[in-house]
Amino acid sequence: MNYKHRGMSLSGLLFAAFVVALLALLGMKVVPEYIEYRQVVASIKKVTQAAGPETSVRQIREAFDRQANVDYISAITGADLDITKEAGQIVVSFAYEKRIPLFANVSLLLDFSGSSKE
Repeated sequence: MNYKHRGMSLSGLLFAAFVVALLALLGMKVVPEYIEYRQVVASIKKVTQAAGPETSVRQIREAFDRQANVDYISAITGADLDITKEAGQIVVSFAYEKRIPLFANVSLLLDFSGSSKE
């Protein structure tokens, strides 16, 4: 009777646990930033749709700041927005970086950008 044992060794189990823990740490740090980015895009689209053709740049920035306050957006402010007019339509765009410290001296840099016409 020749039995073959199947399974994972202790070192294999520790390595798999380390990989899972690293992925979980990464997910817990990155997912909130991506959710905030989606909120920024939604807020910009909401502000742009509410703005009329004669709305000033200052009014758009203030409207975004009010919406960001409601949605708990802290990544950017109305002063960080690039506001232009293309073909008679107001276009609001933005770009920002977010640095996420992971452990020790290792960090992750995320570049976010978007526009109201996307």
